[in-house]
Amino acid sequence: MTAISRGETPVPEGLRFVHLGFGTDAVEYESAWQEQRRIHAARFADEIPDTCLLLEHQAVYTAGRRTSDDERPLDGTPVVDVDRGGKITWHGPGQLVGYPIQKLPRPVDVVAHVRRLEEALIRVCAEFGVEGTRVEGRSGVWVLGDPVEQRPALGGLQLDFDPRTADELFDPRLNGPEYAPSNAGQRGEDRKLAAIGIRVAKGVTMHGFALNVNPDTTSFDKIVPCGIRDAGVASLSGELGREVTIAEALPVVEKHLGEVLENAVLLPRAV
Repeated sequence: MTAISRGETPVPEGLRFVHLGFGTDAVEYESAWQEQRRIHAARFADEIPDTCLLLEHQAVYTAGRRTSDDERPLDGTPVVDVDRGGKITWHGPGQLVGYPIQKLPRPVDVVAHVRRLEEALIRVCAEFGVEGTRVEGRSGVWVLGDPVEQRPALGGLQLDFDPRTADELFDPRLNGPEYAPSNAGQRGEDRKLAAIGIRVAKGVTMHGFALNVNPDTTSFDKIVPCGIRDAGVASLSGELGREVTIAEALPVVEKHLGEVLENAVLLPRAV
């Protein structure tokens, strides 16, 4: 793997990127969370410019405020409960995580901030040759699946309904590997390339996005990723059929995130 330098990369007009650690220097979640809080306080006090922390995490499951008990690992694997929006997800090697800590005009338009992050990541995917898009009612960046009528039968049976959506108590993890989130591409289903979960405090954003570059996506099979039972997860490497490294993705993410965030017209939420 190509070496990635640690330290700060300044970006014109105020936005800076800080590399916290990658590969063998992957960052433990609690340490990164503490650093987020430190940077957040400094940004609120106008001691520093808008800052985006970029890193890989050591393997961890984190649960946002809306996570329900039946979406957590069934085997008791530890989960870190965090103060962001959204539900449960996994972070770990092969996933590029970004925490944009940005001061926004109040009242903060949270949806607009999420859309900007999605736009930047859609552009990243496009540069690699992957068509990423949005899905109505579901945040993040997605690869769309085949039309429902063209998808292969699950479990060898062609059903007129999807049990994952027809039965509120249906748990994909208890019904065979064909339902695993990591196999969504084989099923021709929608699959998430990048997850987004944020928090805004005192007009300054925290948390951010996780782009699946080349992770072991079976790590998502222990949970119901983002609380979504009828879709799965994907990675740039999996979609392209070749290895994409964090080192390869990092400058592309910095370029598009910088372009989108620096050129955005920041407006308060309409009230």
